[in-house]
Amino acid sequence: MNRTRAVVAAVVAGVLVLLLAIISPMLMTSIPSIIGSGGELPDCTDDGAGVQEASDSAAADIPSEYLKLYKEHGEKLGVQWTILAAVGKRETDHGRSTLPGVKSGTNYAGAAGPMQFLISTWGGKARIPVSSRFNGYASDGDGDGVGDVYNPADAILGAAKMLKRNGAPENVRRALFVYNRAWWYVDQVEEIARKYAESGEVEVPPEADDACDEPLVEAAPSDVVAKILGFALDQRGKPYLWGGTGPDAFDCSGIIYAAYRHAGLSIPRTTFGQWPFGVKIQQGDEQPGDLVFFDSGPGTGPDRPGHVGLVVSKGKMVEARCRLCGPIKVTSYEGRDKIVGFTRPLQNPDVQGQFAKLGDPAL
Repeated sequence: MNRTRAVVAAVVAGVLVLLLAIISPMLMTSIPSIIGSGGELPDCTDDGAGVQEASDSAAADIPSEYLKLYKEHGEKLGVQWTILAAVGKRETDHGRSTLPGVKSGTNYAGAAGPMQFLISTWGGKARIPVSSRFNGYASDGDGDGVGDVYNPADAILGAAKMLKRNGAPENVRRALFVYNRAWWYVDQVEEIARKYAESGEVEVPPEADDACDEPLVEAAPSDVVAKILGFALDQRGKPYLWGGTGPDAFDCSGIIYAAYRHAGLSIPRTTFGQWPFGVKIQQGDEQPGDLVFFDSGPGTGPDRPGHVGLVVSKGKMVEARCRLCGPIKVTSYEGRDKIVGFTRPLQNPDVQGQFAKLGDPAL
């Protein structure tokens, strides 16, 4: 009798295990990926465009020296090398074109070099010492001290800077449209870039996906912080502008000032004012809504940080970094040098008083 019961119990246990194995994946799909603030967040950090493998078509079509430059400068600037290569193909067949303006002079539109820069956009002259003052994308890609629009190394680096400045790697189409203001041109370049990539895709950083916003906001420790993060994340893709407080462009402290103002709170406008304003937080104790400061920029130092980011989750921040660093984005502060410290503006007594006026409990 006892043996019979043992057999029955073993059978029942086996059936239950089998049912659990079948049902558990179904249950898991219905469980949200974020539960309170302890859920696992997606990796929405922009650490630059990954280096895609070249397709057979790319290896066959792109001269080896050009392919090396596209990859080198693309990785250095965080721009898809496939897009750089596609621009070079569309403009001059990687410098092989014999049309006017490729090797010398300009074409009918005033463009020159393998990447077909307008001389005015390059800096006013075809060859410019990079140590001199000029306004343009003239670049020294081979280390000789001169930005030569006809030199492939210089021209490709300049093109990478221009694409980066105008939205790449996140918003490639906008960056290409600024490069040559025609949507048919954008379509053609993207088609070439897909052919050059082994994957057949123009890959963009994961943080370019809007799906990265909602989990970060939902994981915020309070409704006020959620409003701050939601506003800041909505500005992704907009350009850096020194002194900018929106709505079209921001600088590093301007986006934080505007995000707090969106939540009904007033904090200092500049980085120099924001640093002493918040309560100091030990690294490792920071949370979303806190600020992370860096010893960066002219006139700054360990006691006078010149750059700031808004913490959105552990190790990640929204930042408007610089004019040539690309648009506002989510980046990683882990591993970045010259971190001065972290502050929590929400614990400043003035902000606590503002909570009371808003009828919200103080944090």
